Amino acid sequence: MADLQTSDPSTDTEPRRRFTQPGRDGVPALLVKVLFLGVVVGTAIALSPALVGNGSWFFLGAIWVVAAILVATYATGRALPAKYLVPGTLMLALFVVYPIALTAKTSFTNYGDGTRNDKQTTVDQIVGSSVTRSADSPQYNLTVATDGDPASGPFTYFLVPQDDPESVFEGTADGLEEDPSGVTLDNGRVTAVDGYTILNIKQISAASDALDEIAVPTDDDTFIVRDGTSEAFEGAPTLVYDEDADTITDTTSDTVYTVAKQGDREYFVDGDGTRISDQSWTANVGTRNYERIATDSQIRTDFAKIFVWNVVFATLSVVGTFLLGLLFAITLNDPRVRGQKIYRALLILPYAIPGFISLLLWSSFYNRDFGLINDLTGLDVNWFGGATTAKIAVLITNLWMGFPYMFLVSTGALQAIPEDLREAATIDGAGGFAGFRRITFPLLLVTVAPLLVATFAFNFNNFGAIYLLTGGGPFTPENPTAGGTDILISYLYRLAFGAGGVQIGFASAVSVVLFVITGVMAALQFRATRSLEDVN
Repeated sequence: MADLQTSDPSTDTEPRRRFTQPGRDGVPALLVKVLFLGVVVGTAIALSPALVGNGSWFFLGAIWVVAAILVATYATGRALPAKYLVPGTLMLALFVVYPIALTAKTSFTNYGDGTRNDKQTTVDQIVGSSVTRSADSPQYNLTVATDGDPASGPFTYFLVPQDDPESVFEGTADGLEEDPSGVTLDNGRVTAVDGYTILNIKQISAASDALDEIAVPTDDDTFIVRDGTSEAFEGAPTLVYDEDADTITDTTSDTVYTVAKQGDREYFVDGDGTRISDQSWTANVGTRNYERIATDSQIRTDFAKIFVWNVVFATLSVVGTFLLGLLFAITLNDPRVRGQKIYRALLILPYAIPGFISLLLWSSFYNRDFGLINDLTGLDVNWFGGATTAKIAVLITNLWMGFPYMFLVSTGALQAIPEDLREAATIDGAGGFAGFRRITFPLLLVTVAPLLVATFAFNFNNFGAIYLLTGGGPFTPENPTAGGTDILISYLYRLAFGAGGVQIGFASAVSVVLFVITGVMAALQFRATRSLEDVN
């Protein structure tokens, strides 16, 4: 009988096996973690002074909350699921939730052309524009610089008193600062400033409208304004703002201007309703933008007409591309077809070409005199001359651009269906079209239905296809705002940035309405696709 030997674990010399946890052990992983968290905390520290200076308390708090969440999540070995959920949640909040909330907030304002500033800034500009020169007004040699875009600013004045060429002042709409750093002074004029671009005469002339609104306040209740491209003077304004009474008084005529509402904006006007300036300011208008959508007969009519076409466009685009893509997928999924790889490569070529290039090419194809389509077919159709033909052209182009995606999706879904199901259906007598209708197609829909819903939502807001192909047209002389092929998103763009001036507040209200419509339609479609779950 063989001796049975038992080993004592305490005397076992074999080294214990250590289970490592991927991503949590090892020097490289630790270094990456420390580096990442260091960047997060360092970024929060670096941004804090600027945010405090601007009074952006919300963003200051948000940045530190995000930094605290990231440190708490990744500095410890706990809360493993949070390590995967936190990045996606933060990105969702930053790129989806925040823009939606900001758009909804803007929809309750009159923000747009002429109302981009707050009230105090507008008052300062109005008062500053009334500065007049006196006989003893101090004169300055002016250098205009910017640390941003030379065309749009922000602009900074570097001023050298003509009676004291060794002194330098930095002036903005916020005030005057003496002896700025990094300035190169040459012959009584600032010629270079660290971190700034000095504007030449041509650039100053191009930005004259923005520069005319700059009045640098001084400690003596006077303002410094530019006089041409190279000089400035200090003078007193003829307009005086009374903050308690909220009025502006013209001291030369004793005319008092009070705040009055005209349209969706507020202005300072005299007793006759004459404005002292066309400058207004951003103000809360409540639900007025939404009321305008519902009560303006022209907008309401255009909105309803465009909404119907928008639904038709999105529906036909999805149905057409899906059926054509599915037809090609079924054909090339048959093993009897030779050269499948070549055909499949050719069919996805439209998908490989950048969309904007395809749209620009197709727009030339529809040219009545020299277009490819009329040349090949022998037709003489002015495709973009009428609303109906333009809509047909849009649908044809979108069909060509969209079917390769559906072909790829359908091909993958067909190849994922077990072959034994089809064989069983054939044995049961459901061959050919009956087998496809009862077995293959329902199983295929289980896979592609969510993608069809997503494609519908995409086409419902397919701004590029409309804007690059027809520009929303054709338009009629009676209604130059709503075109024959406009969908809601292109109509919204024209309302916001059209010839009537930028109306960001109103466009935001339309965006919110469009968001709700799209969300409701997508929810209904997803609800309808639940019935497909019973197929499995």
